[in-house]
Amino acid sequence: MEYRSHKCGELRTTEIGQVVTLSGWVQRRRDHGKLIFLDLRDRSGLVQVVFNYEQDAAMFALAESIRSEFVITVQGKVVPRDPEAVNPKLATGEIEVQAEALTILNKAKTPPFYIEDGVEVDENVRLKYRYLDLRRPEMLKNITLRHRVCKLLRDFLDAQGFLEVETPILTKSTPEGARDYLVPSRVNPGEFYALPQSPQLFKQLLMVSGVERYFQIARCFRDEDLRADRQPEFTQIDIELSFCTQEQILELMEQMMVYLYKEALGIELTVPFPRMTYQEAMERYGSDKPDTRFGLELRDISRIAADAEFKVFRQTVAAGGVVKGINAKSCGTFSRREIDELTAFVAQYGAKGLAYLFVEETGVRSPIAKFFTEEALNEIVQTLEGEPGDLLLFVADKFDVASQALGALRLHLGKRLGLPAENKLNFLWVVDFPLFMYEPDEKRYVSVNHPFTRPHENQLDLLESEPLQVLAKAHDLVLNGVEIGGGSLRIHERELQERVFKLLGLSPERAREQFGFLLDAFDYGTPPHGGIAFGLDRLVMLMAGEDSIREVMAFPKTASASDLMTGAPSPVAPHQLQELHIQLAAKTKN
Repeated sequence: MEYRSHKCGELRTTEIGQVVTLSGWVQRRRDHGKLIFLDLRDRSGLVQVVFNYEQDAAMFALAESIRSEFVITVQGKVVPRDPEAVNPKLATGEIEVQAEALTILNKAKTPPFYIEDGVEVDENVRLKYRYLDLRRPEMLKNITLRHRVCKLLRDFLDAQGFLEVETPILTKSTPEGARDYLVPSRVNPGEFYALPQSPQLFKQLLMVSGVERYFQIARCFRDEDLRADRQPEFTQIDIELSFCTQEQILELMEQMMVYLYKEALGIELTVPFPRMTYQEAMERYGSDKPDTRFGLELRDISRIAADAEFKVFRQTVAAGGVVKGINAKSCGTFSRREIDELTAFVAQYGAKGLAYLFVEETGVRSPIAKFFTEEALNEIVQTLEGEPGDLLLFVADKFDVASQALGALRLHLGKRLGLPAENKLNFLWVVDFPLFMYEPDEKRYVSVNHPFTRPHENQLDLLESEPLQVLAKAHDLVLNGVEIGGGSLRIHERELQERVFKLLGLSPERAREQFGFLLDAFDYGTPPHGGIAFGLDRLVMLMAGEDSIREVMAFPKTASASDLMTGAPSPVAPHQLQELHIQLAAKTKN
């Protein structure tokens, strides 16, 4: 039996007069007396099929039994539609197929939701019936775009001399970052593999191996609390190259983005992308991944606040903190209740309060205005570029707290005011991240990125004496406030790598236990190298104009890391645990 001579969505007036064989799913059936119209759908699109009682009563009766999502094969002649029946919204809208033969390949139950775009249904229902959800044109479009992006990335990197190399999925646990997913070894009782959080160590070893230019579209796993843009398993575009400068990496990745957007979406990007240091990003936007599509930039008024009578501001500055503000343009009509809501919002980010000034034609209005001279108030308004009708908002705290709280408030207000331009693409490189941060709970330094990131060469002598002043040769690529990729130059000398491990509190024995294979490799001639990794899910999400990565993944997990379709994770049989030498602890009652 021949299932298909043509695809449904590809028929045009050029096929008029031809007898075609089509297979697909029934989108809908419409009865018009002695005529039945079926919209037949396959991956390419829809076409209208007509069954005529006068031509074949038996086939007409069979067509009457068809329901939505039945899978059928139809043979028939392509004919032009009557002029009044032409559908300009449909690619096949000028023709239809007069059915001559019909085979029902499979029947279908009534789906739990309509197989069409814009369907309003609980996301959990969509995830449970994902195989139906993926039939919807918008989901198919997203999956097709994802395929296209992967194909274009491979083409570009291959042309640039990169080799695609697969790295292990079962590897060694190095519990310094997020939690690993652990896999027990049956043949090595009591020992475990870890699923890779990234191919970081292996791609560095490939540089030691002389591969020089590597890439991989890699599956990665992290056992961490989920957010809207996180999944326990995700896909990474992993890239590493030897004998390169940081500038060469950035320029090459810009070329890759230009190629990708032009070929996949027909969009021309302008390069080079702007560059911004981490410090500048935090000072101006309160975020290391700023959305630069709109203003509302943060301003520092610490110098003015230091001399004010307002004790909260003055004491904060005296203690080494800062007072930062943001101008909520045209928000001078906000009520006290709305300001209380903003105060509660910034409290989520550690802010202890939110001061405010209304800018009016006659001056400023605020409970704190009496603590400032008229000259100081004018200078504050001028610093924040305030105009009548504006609302100036302030947080006084440590630099990180004030910046992050106002940075989050900036995004909140920007969204509320509809400021980010939906059709704008603002790429931005953020560079010069701190190499370390201090973790007070653990009373030790931790890597801002990972322990293999290279410090700036002119700051190596500060590693032991002032580690928090050392900057990393790291780079993140941000698009519209979303980090889509991050990387760095790497440490390639054993001595320097051991110094960093020591600063992180790793004893020589522990460093040897966890990373001895990498340190040994550095003894055999390691080239300077660096790279970057892009989150494929996030990148495709932004290219598709979606708000969640689940919309561009075929089979994503829920926010609780479960698969509603298959029921994973699930208990396993006792004999399976026995083979793995695992005994489960008894569940404790609450």
